[in-house]
Amino acid sequence: MTLDTPIEFLKGIGTERAKFIRSVLGFQTVEDFLTFYPLRYADRSTVHKIGALQSSSENEIQLKGKITDVQEIAYGKGQKRLTAKFRDDTGTIELVWFRYSKWLQEQLPLNQEIFVFGKVNEFNGNFSLPHPEIEKDEKKAVSNSLLPVYPGSEKLAKRGLNNKFFQNIIRDILQQLPQMISENLPAELMKKLGIIGRLPAMFHIHFPNDMQHLEHAEKRLRFEEAFFFQLGYVLKKQHHKTTVIGNPFPKVGKPFEDFYQHRLPFELTGAQKRVLREIRADMKKPVQMNRLLQGDVGSGKTMVALLSMLIALGNGFQSCLMAPTEILAQQHFQSLQDLLDGTGVTIRLLTGSTKTADRRVIDDELQSGELSILVGTHAVLEDRVTFNNLGLAIIDEQHRFGVAQRARLWAKNKIPPHILVMTATPIPRTLAMSFYSDLDVSVIDELPVGRKSIITAHRKERDRLTIFRFVQDEIAKGRQAYFVYPLIEESETLDYKNLQENYVHICEF
Repeated sequence: MTLDTPIEFLKGIGTERAKFIRSVLGFQTVEDFLTFYPLRYADRSTVHKIGALQSSSENEIQLKGKITDVQEIAYGKGQKRLTAKFRDDTGTIELVWFRYSKWLQEQLPLNQEIFVFGKVNEFNGNFSLPHPEIEKDEKKAVSNSLLPVYPGSEKLAKRGLNNKFFQNIIRDILQQLPQMISENLPAELMKKLGIIGRLPAMFHIHFPNDMQHLEHAEKRLRFEEAFFFQLGYVLKKQHHKTTVIGNPFPKVGKPFEDFYQHRLPFELTGAQKRVLREIRADMKKPVQMNRLLQGDVGSGKTMVALLSMLIALGNGFQSCLMAPTEILAQQHFQSLQDLLDGTGVTIRLLTGSTKTADRRVIDDELQSGELSILVGTHAVLEDRVTFNNLGLAIIDEQHRFGVAQRARLWAKNKIPPHILVMTATPIPRTLAMSFYSDLDVSVIDELPVGRKSIITAHRKERDRLTIFRFVQDEIAKGRQAYFVYPLIEESETLDYKNLQENYVHICEF
């Protein structure tokens, strides 16, 4: 057996079960079972007494006793449930199955010492244990105190794929695991970080002896996943920087110099200047720039984007700025148009709402090279939109665009354009290094002079009236406020605040 062995060759599965598992869980190989980690763990180290049970317990419990009576009870329209009386020396509790087979009914051990495990329900002062796990007394000695509880569903359970099934399959795999996997981290690194080996980690993530073993396994596997995830991105970034060519922009150019010296509406912050130097250094090279620009709303990302586009223009290239919504695209276009007024730099807006006649003008000007800067939405990605010489593509809030959409932007020029991605979402440095490690990251970490910092505060439901009074005071000062709700109207399935109800509350205040 290897990690790549198809699941139908595992003991207890076979062809038909394998087909079902593939359709429901997507498992193809032994490795898929091995990395099917438990949802939680059941503590089998304590045996409770029926007479000492507490109501509303959130935890699963274990009882030891005997089944003394089994019967089917009809209820509803043609439905039946299976019940059994379970006794220990302190009392009696009902075991109940709403979904069961004739086989289960016949296999229930009467008047034998057994263990049952499950979550207690209480109704009208009576306790019951729905769909408990049953374990015979003689097998208990070899059981772990912590047993894995795997994700499941009614669909799986109806086909016999319950928690016990997954425990048995994975236990069989673990017995052959030493022949299937080898260590993939250097011994020096594991010693330095205090993490255990790959083999014991796989054993203890499924069947830990205690919480300490489980914690060691989780630490190892989490590090391994993060390490190889980031290593993959580093290799991808290295490959990009050595193989993906880009158009070099050797000079700053007259459009940039004129705007910077005579039309800059305010002094750039130190952070904006630093970021511009980083972008400039990238675009001078014959390698495609791939950079993430992060900064709060109002930090000056748009000005950095404009100055970057003027550098492209000074080197004979066109630029585009793509936003995820028409409203945001219109805002970018308006602010850029105002800044470029009187400079002679041509800029146009292209969205799904652009009229056909205007689109023809934009298409012609793009192809001729007359149009220097195009601001738009997804409409920019359409095949009919062709540039004369696209050198820089700027994407605002890039998480709103799919990978395939961004790839289509690359194809807008024979030599891929430099890519600058902008986001206002605050991303911790360590997270940015992990999830955006294929990008170089620039951060605008200071606001322009006179711009107040944004204060984010969290308040609870009990503070509602205080918030309303605060908003009322701010409005009295001539300021504005807005409320955002996750739902427009009340939902039967989602317990969230809704606009219609709370609009009335605000108006009544």
